[in-house]
Amino acid sequence: MNLGELSPALGSKHKKWRVGRGHGSGNGKTAGRGHKGQKARSGGGVRPGFEGGQMPLYRRLPKRGFKCRNSKEIIAINLEHLNVFNDGSVVDIEALKSKGLVSNPKDGVKILGKGNLEKKLTVKVNYFSQSAVEKINNAGGKAEVI
Repeated sequence: MNLGELSPALGSKHKKWRVGRGHGSGNGKTAGRGHKGQKARSGGGVRPGFEGGQMPLYRRLPKRGFKCRNSKEIIAINLEHLNVFNDGSVVDIEALKSKGLVSNPKDGVKILGKGNLEKKLTVKVNYFSQSAVEKINNAGGKAEVI
C-alpha cells in the first residue's frame, strides 16, 4: 500500500449539506429553520442551560461543600502492613505496589505508626508520622523521606 492509495473508511465522509439553494434541493427557502421564531433568526437561539425562563436545573439543585483545588490525596499505610517484607529489604513505592499495598500512589504515600514492626527495613516514602519514624528506628531500620 502506498500513501497515494489511502482513502477514508467507507461511510466516514459525508458531503456538505448545501442549504438555501432552492426548492428542488429539499432544503431551500427557510433552509431547514422553519418559519420565524427565535431559532430562525440570524444569531438566534438560547444559551446552554436556558429553559425558557423556568428556573434552570443548575440553579434548582442544592450546592453543598467545598473541594480545595490545591489539596493532595495521600495514601496512608499502617506500619503493621510492612511486616510482609523480608528482613533488611528496601521498601519504596515500587515495592509497595509489587506487594499490593498500594495500587495508585496519587500525590504520595505516608507511613502511619499503627501496629508494630518486627523487621529491620529501610523505608523510602514521601511522608512519615512521628510515631512511625520512632518505631522504624527502634526496630533497627531507617526512615528516609523522598
